[in-house]
Amino acid sequence: MFRHILVPLDGSGFAEAALPHALELAARFNSDITLLRVVLPPRMSDGALSPESANFLIKMRDDSYKEAIDYLQQQKGSLRQQNFRVHYQVAESEDVAAEILSAIRGADVDTVVMCTHGRGGLSRWLFGSVATRLLQSATVPVLVIRPAGGQQAEGFTYPD
Repeated sequence: MFRHILVPLDGSGFAEAALPHALELAARFNSDITLLRVVLPPRMSDGALSPESANFLIKMRDDSYKEAIDYLQQQKGSLRQQNFRVHYQVAESEDVAAEILSAIRGADVDTVVMCTHGRGGLSRWLFGSVATRLLQSATVPVLVIRPAGGQQAEGFTYPD
């Protein structure tokens, strides 16, 4: 256990709050770390797409992928300077929890360390909870960290 730790990140400081906990485990158990970013596909309203709209969606998707790769490479570089063995993976899906579960299987991960965004009530009901789905479905231990001070995330992050 703690041989290979998966850390899902969405680019927010709230998600990054899981990193110190993952790094502590990795240092103690000489673990590999895989950083995962799930890119949400761009959406347009229903109906036929014009060539311009289709090209715009392709550009949005490409930009999202590039931003995700740049972000994870920056994180990887910082962690490698601290002598951690770090890998990263980018996936695309509207179902973030399903992609994390797929990454667990595909990367032979034995532990997930992630942060919850602290949503509750109607927001949680509307978006679902990635953390809850992982706790219910993952075949490996999932360490869920709450942000410092019980704060809730603002702005867009993965639905939690």
